[in-house]
Amino acid sequence: MSDFDVEIVSFGYLHGEPPAAHLTIDLREHFRDPHISPELRYMTAHDAPVRVAVMNTPGIPELVIATARAVSAFRFGPSAGPVVVADGCAGGRHRAPTFADHLAVHLRATGLTVRVQHRDLAKPVIER
Repeated sequence: MSDFDVEIVSFGYLHGEPPAAHLTIDLREHFRDPHISPELRYMTAHDAPVRVAVMNTPGIPELVIATARAVSAFRFGPSAGPVVVADGCAGGRHRAPTFADHLAVHLRATGLTVRVQHRDLAKPVIER
């Protein structure tokens, strides 16, 4: 048995295939990319301006809540083990890790134990 209920993996599609998951959230098309802002491009989700920009994007807070509900539904299933959520953006430095961290906070507030991994957060910016 695992020591956590939910595992969240943030990643960047430009760095390879999505990780295996029960639920994969693709943040690329519907949510503004902080990468397009020169002042945010070389920052990451560790920087407050990035977190503020992502969480102030219309739809992101609602998606965090909807994803938490989906995680709850998966937990009612008959399979043992943690529910794995993968969330990806283009480079894995802005939207995906911010979303993952906020989802983790939301899930922990419901009493779940959560492990978060940021697969591509430390990788270099992909110039595009």
